[in-house]
Amino acid sequence: MKVILGAGNTRYDGWIATQADELDIRKGEDWAARYQPGSIDALLAEHVWEHLALDDGQAAARHSYRYLKPDGYIRCAVPDGNFRNEWYQDMIQVGGPGPADHPAATHRIVYDYRTFAAVFEQAGFVVSLLEYCDEDGVFHYTYWNERDGMIGRSYRFDTRNTGDKLGMVSIIIDAKKPLTINSY
Repeated sequence: MKVILGAGNTRYDGWIATQADELDIRKGEDWAARYQPGSIDALLAEHVWEHLALDDGQAAARHSYRYLKPDGYIRCAVPDGNFRNEWYQDMIQVGGPGPADHPAATHRIVYDYRTFAAVFEQAGFVVSLLEYCDEDGVFHYTYWNERDGMIGRSYRFDTRNTGDKLGMVSIIIDAKKPLTINSY
């Protein structure tokens, strides 16, 4: 089973799309109402975690870990606090943006690659960085297969990126649950 968290209008063949009002990823009881621990093969979350306070993001990572099968993974993307672009930084700042009629949708945190990876590492995941900017604003990219979870706001797939000019990037990680299970 493959599940998209906070899918919005996103739909992919073979993936189950969920919305925040049916699965609040911060709440263990919401997960328990829908899934059995260790029952999910893969999770996908594109620009979801920045809408959670840090402690809520850590709780959501722990719940993700609990409900993934051993060797399962979550592919997750958030805006990149190290991307050197003034327009982009204005857009991703804490407090914005979000639908005017839904204040809970505003950004609660801006991550860099280290702080974002740490959210998943504290839950027991082994994290691979796929796309991110380092402290000097240099963009790093490791090839990833979109069939394992498509991220639209990415180097290859966002139309705002042209040739060697980046217009939209994300921190993209694969966080894998090891075959040896930690007790979370």
